[in-house]
Amino acid sequence: MSLTDKEFESKNKQKINSMKKDKSFLEKGQSWFKDSWAHEYIYHNNWLGLPIIQLPQDIIALQEIIWKIKPDLIIETGVARGGSVIFHASILSMIGKGEVIGIDIDIRDKNRKAIEKHPLFKKITLIQGSSISKKIVNQVYSIAKNKKKILVFLDSHHTHNHVLKELKMYSPLVKKGSYVVVFDTIIEDLPKNFFKNRSWNVGNNPKTAVHEFIKHDKRFKIDKNLENKLVITANPDGFLKCIK
Repeated sequence: MSLTDKEFESKNKQKINSMKKDKSFLEKGQSWFKDSWAHEYIYHNNWLGLPIIQLPQDIIALQEIIWKIKPDLIIETGVARGGSVIFHASILSMIGKGEVIGIDIDIRDKNRKAIEKHPLFKKITLIQGSSISKKIVNQVYSIAKNKKKILVFLDSHHTHNHVLKELKMYSPLVKKGSYVVVFDTIIEDLPKNFFKNRSWNVGNNPKTAVHEFIKHDKRFKIDKNLENKLVITANPDGFLKCIK
């Protein structure tokens, strides 16, 4: 006998609630992430032809957020090889509204050309420069003017101070019901010096920035619902929902 939509949703909620209490299962998820890094697993996937450096689980979560919010604007710090901005633009195209701003301190010529020749580039504005410079922030705010629904994805430099500044600078653009997603908060949960020759580490990373930010900004809370059902995510405590 098939379940009604309501019964299906209720059953899923029960299973997710059970799953989040299964410590052994959760530990396997974190162990899998650690082991996957040796194979650079996160680098292996493309979105509509361009590399998207995200876990597939997190891509699904972002799709759910974008589809639910139906934003007029998505702001992403960190462009890399372009797959993420193309991903955002593709979901917005299906929704039938919205545009994307991609910010990176160094948009390499090869990557810029690949993004600019993509059929979805018409929905994308690329901005080169530091995401925390006053000039860049002012440029973003100018584009964001009169946009009612805005999503912010922070995935650039992963030090505590940089991410905290991004949070303070871009979070005012996000209104009740929408999200700021902070990427790679998992750095805090991995062994010290897990990432070699990086300026971030345990105690100095996006998750420590998130925790400091929400101490002082009561407009946002950590939304555990997405994280609980993903189990494997690079962004634990990174899904911040605006509640005021």
